[in-house]
Amino acid sequence: MPTSSTNDTAKSNGGGVQSLERAFDLLERMADAGGEVGLSELSASSGLPLPTIHRLMRTLVACGYVRQQPNRRYALGPRLIRLGESASRLLGTWARPHLARLVEETGETANMALLDGDEIVYVAQVPSKHSMRMFTEVGRRVLPHSTGVGKALLASFPPEEVRALLSRTGMPAATEKTITTPDGFLAALEDVRRTGYAVDDNEQEIGVRCLAVSVPDSPTAAAISISGPAGRVTEAATDKIVPVLQQVAHELSEALATQNQT
Repeated sequence: MPTSSTNDTAKSNGGGVQSLERAFDLLERMADAGGEVGLSELSASSGLPLPTIHRLMRTLVACGYVRQQPNRRYALGPRLIRLGESASRLLGTWARPHLARLVEETGETANMALLDGDEIVYVAQVPSKHSMRMFTEVGRRVLPHSTGVGKALLASFPPEEVRALLSRTGMPAATEKTITTPDGFLAALEDVRRTGYAVDDNEQEIGVRCLAVSVPDSPTAAAISISGPAGRVTEAATDKIVPVLQQVAHELSEALATQNQT
């Protein structure tokens, strides 16, 4: 009967969409948990029954987006890397016009970075027009504790999550001004929350200062920054640059939201 057939199709399509939503939710929960979880942990956090989770995970394993460890726990799979790298490049492409505006208004090199696992990865840059300028290779990875973008990104994290990240990465000193203690870094994050921006004051490289802000409501944790010689990125310059950074971050956030809706 036509009516019955139509209803069955609708149910099938609805179930398919629900399964897709649940699969993506499980992948995000795995990422939030550090990339490796057990079925019982997923069931507890998602509220889904174990048989449902097991069925979804079998499909994700078959597709290469999840792999099962020898200890029977599940980890994010290698096929996600290609998707993530492509998405990062696209995000960087969308950000470039906004970074170019930062360069025009501040005169300094503009960057965009993401939090990828426990590391900061730079996904876009527009260089300053000054003969003396900063350059960070797109794709470069650094630890968060010595960067302005790292502080901007981690300022919204609970202190216990920040401490856990720092315990995994360690806090090696890039310069004598690098913050190398969890308490010192948490104090710096409190400053970020209070002022609305982060500073790398010769902490990644002597002679270089960076100012950074997070991109609000970004689909993945992202921050933008300007970097330049400490002689140009002074305290007086900071007062002029930070409002521009914050405005551009909001405009980029709106642009990304529009992209998500198309």
